[in-house]
Amino acid sequence: MPARTGPAESADLDALRSRFARALAGATAPGAAPGTRAATVPDPAPYADNLLARWQEPQRRYHTLAHLTAVLDHIDVLAEHADDVDAVRLAAWFHDAVYLPERSENEERSARLAERALPEAGVPAERTAEVARLVRLTETHAPAADDRDGQVLCDADLAVLASPPSAYAAYTAAVREEYHFVPNDAFHAGRAAILRQLLGLPGLFHTPHGRREWEATARHNLTGELEMLSLPDTPGP
Repeated sequence: MPARTGPAESADLDALRSRFARALAGATAPGAAPGTRAATVPDPAPYADNLLARWQEPQRRYHTLAHLTAVLDHIDVLAEHADDVDAVRLAAWFHDAVYLPERSENEERSARLAERALPEAGVPAERTAEVARLVRLTETHAPAADDRDGQVLCDADLAVLASPPSAYAAYTAAVREEYHFVPNDAFHAGRAAILRQLLGLPGLFHTPHGRREWEATARHNLTGELEMLSLPDTPGP
């Protein structure tokens, strides 16, 4: 998985590289002392740089480094609920590593990237399989009742729905920009269908923190967006 480059603040990239290295270290040496790595484990930097470059591709407007950072931050908030938080963190890195808005198999392709890259980076087969499973789960965001790792990843990924009004407006605008090639009528219809599906769920969030802190705000935001989508377009001058 050769490294690629892309523009971003150097300090932000360094911080993300460190976060990736810590998650990888936690996943590569089960039973080892914290912070230790086997001598045969490859340098994590090329893997981090490849992923960082992917998250900075020009077609992205919402699925960017900002989204990746937000998901990692929310995983930190929910970490106590996870059974294998390092696997969850690695899944966050890979969950939209392959992302083309016009394609429907992004989660599957991202999971396959994890299945190729993580063994090279020294992650055991069982841990790699768990990361790939979690990446695939982000297609539905429907973890089982006993899937604590899946609950943490899905809640962290959807926490944007509980953003304050200005941040939620920026999120919806960025999503629209990613799908700029879709005509307005088709986009509104598709987006409205997604919102109705989400609002029809018994719960958007699965962790205790998510249900307590994010559920009500997210439902308010989704309802408001759905109402806006149902308004007729304002005629131009």
